[in-house]
Amino acid sequence: MTTQFNEKKQEERLEELRNKEEEQLAEVLSHKYGVDYEDLTSKSIDTDSLRLVPEAEARAAEVAAFHKQNKLIFLAMRSPERPDALQVAKNIEGLGYTIRRVMVSRASLTHAWDRYHDISYATETEAGILTLSNDTINEMLQKLKVLEDVKVEITSHTGSKDVHRISRVLEIIMAGALSLGASDIHLEPEEEGVRMRYRLDGVLIEVMSFDATTYGLILSRLKLLSGLKLNVKSAAQDGRFSIVVNKKEIEIRTSILPGAYAETVVMRILDPSTIALPMEALGFDKYLMDIFNKEIAKPNGMILNTGPTGSGKTTTLYAFLRQVHNPGIKIVTIEDPVEYHLPGIVQTQVSKDYTFALGLRSTLRQDPDVIMVGEIRDAEVASTAVHAALTGHLVFSTLHTNDAAGTFPRLIDMGVSADILGASLTVAMAQRLVRRLCPHCRESVPIAGKDKETMEKLLHHIPHGDELPANRETMWRAMGCPKCGGVGYKGRIAVVEVILMDKQIEDCVRQSSSEHEIWKAAKHQGIRRMAQDGAVKVLQGITTLDELGRVVNLEDPAMLESFAE
Repeated sequence: MTTQFNEKKQEERLEELRNKEEEQLAEVLSHKYGVDYEDLTSKSIDTDSLRLVPEAEARAAEVAAFHKQNKLIFLAMRSPERPDALQVAKNIEGLGYTIRRVMVSRASLTHAWDRYHDISYATETEAGILTLSNDTINEMLQKLKVLEDVKVEITSHTGSKDVHRISRVLEIIMAGALSLGASDIHLEPEEEGVRMRYRLDGVLIEVMSFDATTYGLILSRLKLLSGLKLNVKSAAQDGRFSIVVNKKEIEIRTSILPGAYAETVVMRILDPSTIALPMEALGFDKYLMDIFNKEIAKPNGMILNTGPTGSGKTTTLYAFLRQVHNPGIKIVTIEDPVEYHLPGIVQTQVSKDYTFALGLRSTLRQDPDVIMVGEIRDAEVASTAVHAALTGHLVFSTLHTNDAAGTFPRLIDMGVSADILGASLTVAMAQRLVRRLCPHCRESVPIAGKDKETMEKLLHHIPHGDELPANRETMWRAMGCPKCGGVGYKGRIAVVEVILMDKQIEDCVRQSSSEHEIWKAAKHQGIRRMAQDGAVKVLQGITTLDELGRVVNLEDPAMLESFAE
């Protein structure tokens, strides 16, 4: 027994000496080749760099990309002059990186190669892109019709012993979100477990819960995919990755925050097809369509769209850009961030060194005809945008106010002169998104009780009342069927209000910044308020009164008073 123990100890000692000698040799040879030396055996390996070289290629050439600093890649090499190793370095440089060669031992390379198992099982086409095979995604899209299907499919994989189960679970989460049309995926750790929710048509709906162990593995895999640091758990991190579905690339933005129990994750799904809507699909009535077609055809002026985050402002502005786009004009956008790419349009993204104010000033030197500013956040951007509208540019932008009338006092608060406002701002609009009723399972109900009172108030003196549906006694309610995933709603539509700049509004803004007075001055324009626009859509069976009440305050005394006047 003692002999065996001594032999084992001696072998371990010899192994230790051999490794030490190899490290020393690598260090000596590094001077000969004029490259740096590093011992990686106790260092963390950056998997985002590692995935730049396929595992088989790395092992064959005895190399490993182990660290990244912006566009500089540190490449560990056993022999820095080997032709196949130099070819690997050349391939990485072809992706736009600069290489720093580092001499390492065999043990260091083995340590780096061991991390390949952490990289997603899914096919990697290029750094940061997770490709789901068409067969897999189509199979999932056929299977996952309702929320319960997602839960059943995920549960079957979390309980398996398959080494690739976490990749499979992530694929199901993504496929379920795409199939049901979710805009965001929320993973929220709580005391008892981790809750997963999808945001479907603006409303969060619970799907299922994970145990903490499974969530830990999912979180690690998401961090790897998104290019985030695995060892950072107490700070916020933002990353991104893409999935390719039927040759269409869909970007996923990952946001991680430290929480009370574990890190919480939100993934935003940026599917280009969900925002590629023509103006006709946005839910404008024919009066609004005529107004917008006329206003966006003007060579200069400013159209401001207001509303809270997630109210579809960007989708509407993109629809305007598509409508005005033609080869004879130059369109430049300044966004934070660029969420969807529009062909034939110059899109720029704000950063620490390229703010909205700086971007707007620079854009004006680019000889544009149309400018879209993602958001007017401060006095400098407001002033520059207003002057751009005065100097022959058509400017689209967004602002955070409660309604269309709030646009005017908000800009005056930002230091824009009321006199200049009258000459530059052409349209102030506000919008919210309501969920559309599923046409396959909606059910008609009589309008009675409190609902009848509310509808009567909204429809009292409504502009263009002659165009309302003949039946004003019936509305619809959500039921739920397989075609809408059991929710009762499918898709969203905008409810909108508009104020046009004219002499009455201009005079009113000069004298008073009261929203109530502005609405009174706008009454002659004969444009429906947001709540009235929604009430018409309730009568048409497009949405429900409950859904309208979720996004618009139907009991606002000032609004109801303005209807009665």
